[in-house]
Amino acid sequence: MVVVGAGMAGVQTAAALREQGFDGTVTLIGAEPHQPYDRPPLSKAILLGTAEHSAFDIDFEALGIDLRLGCEALGLRAEAHVLDTSAGPVPYDVLVLATGAEPVRLPGAEGVPGVHLLRTLDDAERLRPVLARQHDVVVVGAGWIGAEFATAAREAGCAVTVVEAADRPLAGALPAEVAAPMAAWYADAGADLRTRARVERVEPGAVVLDDGTRLPAGAVVVGIGARPATAWLAGSGVELGAHGEVVADDRLRTGVPDVYAVGDCASFPSARYGARLMVHHWDNALQGPRTVAADIVTGAAAAYDPVPYFWSEQFGRFVQYAGHHPAADTTLWRGDPSGPAWTVCWLRGNRLAGLLAVGRPRDLAQGRRLIEAGTPMDPELLADPARPLKSATA
Repeated sequence: MVVVGAGMAGVQTAAALREQGFDGTVTLIGAEPHQPYDRPPLSKAILLGTAEHSAFDIDFEALGIDLRLGCEALGLRAEAHVLDTSAGPVPYDVLVLATGAEPVRLPGAEGVPGVHLLRTLDDAERLRPVLARQHDVVVVGAGWIGAEFATAAREAGCAVTVVEAADRPLAGALPAEVAAPMAAWYADAGADLRTRARVERVEPGAVVLDDGTRLPAGAVVVGIGARPATAWLAGSGVELGAHGEVVADDRLRTGVPDVYAVGDCASFPSARYGARLMVHHWDNALQGPRTVAADIVTGAAAAYDPVPYFWSEQFGRFVQYAGHHPAADTTLWRGDPSGPAWTVCWLRGNRLAGLLAVGRPRDLAQGRRLIEAGTPMDPELLADPARPLKSATA
């Protein structure tokens, strides 16, 4: 058994194989030289220097997992059942693709001093002294990672300007009416959010916008999205989707025999939402491996159809999301979005399709269970923020 990718999805797949009774050889291959680690702390504790690492608390040796680090996947010869790597060919009986995603780079900024990404432990360690020296920081992109980095930079005392090409933060993730109230969070935290602003070029010490505005920048952090790390699969016969993701079935099998795909690098069909989902979040990388391991060990795993879930900590607020809002036909608010705590519920018919909770973790916990169960809801009761979600059923 060979698992390529030593992030959350790969590590959990290797561990789940052992937990579910697989007693053959398990090889876990990671491109980075570091002991496998969790990524969420990179934009928080590690960045601010309150933690040194976030290595997984897993004894790979005790589990009999052959860990090969600093080893990059280069190609796949599926008919020969061979994975080509920077350390040479690795034969497999079953291969699990868990190579995750890689950040989208800002065109023209490659090689400019002071330009950073935030995806790996090395990225976070390069950024720590930037925050410690309280540089003027320009963040390109007001998505999840941009907001989290801006939060950390403000906590560290940096002057922060966030440049976003769209008319609002989180434009690619949330509907306009939901994302719009979040724009005020930047000003509240002392960060300068500039929407409808495009980067013309990056120079040493400055970011120049397309309207000629010149922003001083001791450092530039680019957070304009991520794409599946699958370019190395070109010509392998593994089907890639429109976003470059591996196209998997409802048991996370690819169309190539004996090859699975899990985590950020894959998409899967959801019967719950009637759509193919590509979920770039921690919980998907935690849950999917159990299906992969079960299918490998028993050949009879249940279909993988989770309620997607993620969270984000930004500007003193705890934001949680569950479900898949594009499947909805009605939007319902619980609470005032200008206040510190509120929830948006998306309904398809009279059932919850998704919800976003700001400072209301109980709404999220109850709503996630209601989505899972497909429980009919009463919209009038649901709109009352004083009423627990679980008692707003039809």
